[in-house]
Amino acid sequence: MRFKLDENLGRRAAGIFRDASHDVTTVREQGFQGGDDAALYDLCREESRCLVTVDLDFSNVLRFPPAPTAGIAVLRPGGKATLEALATLSSQMVQMLENEPLAGRLWIVEPGRLRIHQAPDSDA
Repeated sequence: MRFKLDENLGRRAAGIFRDASHDVTTVREQGFQGGDDAALYDLCREESRCLVTVDLDFSNVLRFPPAPTAGIAVLRPGGKATLEALATLSSQMVQMLENEPLAGRLWIVEPGRLRIHQAPDSDA
């Protein structure tokens, strides 16, 4: 899969995704730090990349609908967002990708838990 890691995720998290053979770019690598959330959302859509972030703004499905995206994943460490906690959640997310589709969905990744939001199926 193709991912874009937000500026709040470091090289360690990027390495976890790359070690699992995912195509990863980061906001820092693209010089997009401090960029507008809406512009980042649009950039991820244009590049067909799933956004991985700790920014809770991206969990607002009315402002950032996941349906037209490659997916949005918000990591929620449950305490301080330490490098270790974010690396653990990144590893957990990589494992979950083996069993759950992410495209068009919002994932909230918490320690030992995955919450998924997806648009209602039009065929249901």
